[in-house]
Amino acid sequence: DEGDIEFSDGNFTVSGTDKVTTIAEVAFAAYVPHNYPLETVEPGLEESAFYDPSNFNFPFGAYICEVEIDAETGTTEIVKFTVVDDVGNIINPMIVDGQVHGGVTHGIGQALHEAVVYDDAGQLLTGSPLDYALPRADDVLNFDTENTVTPCPHNPLGVKGVGEIGAIGAPPAVISAVANAIGVRHIEMPATPQKIWRAIQDNAA
Repeated sequence: DEGDIEFSDGNFTVSGTDKVTTIAEVAFAAYVPHNYPLETVEPGLEESAFYDPSNFNFPFGAYICEVEIDAETGTTEIVKFTVVDDVGNIINPMIVDGQVHGGVTHGIGQALHEAVVYDDAGQLLTGSPLDYALPRADDVLNFDTENTVTPCPHNPLGVKGVGEIGAIGAPPAVISAVANAIGVRHIEMPATPQKIWRAIQDNAA
């Protein structure tokens, strides 16, 4: 009887007996339906569940960028970038590092290169990768990445988000480094060579 079936630790058991079937065996039987009435039961196994944690989780970290700027051209070179993040318990370090490296590269692009530009008639001028200044290999370097681990108390794995942390931490680190290098309090993103050169001239005037 259906009411006698119990599920625990990945196994289905019949209450009061030693009869056990694993969830893997049930799933296999559901997709290879040799012995049940196909005219009334569709093959397959399906379940829906929702997890609502008791609170949010917040990854955190520190990003430090060192730049060198050519005063004659306004060109920025990133010479060192150090990242320390805390994403809770790390299940796969390679994936975490990859997410951070990709995110930091995106953040550098946002800070120094990328802009959606329209002409006076409203025509998009940066509509393809040929015109839109995406960061390229020579715009970035090998990042120094480290992690601290503070498990999140609000989910069973103790994990936190990692997907966007590089893209969030990198732009302010880069812009702060540029502003400090040329002696200004603020410069708009993207800090293109032209903007930086003009800021240097204005600061020197």
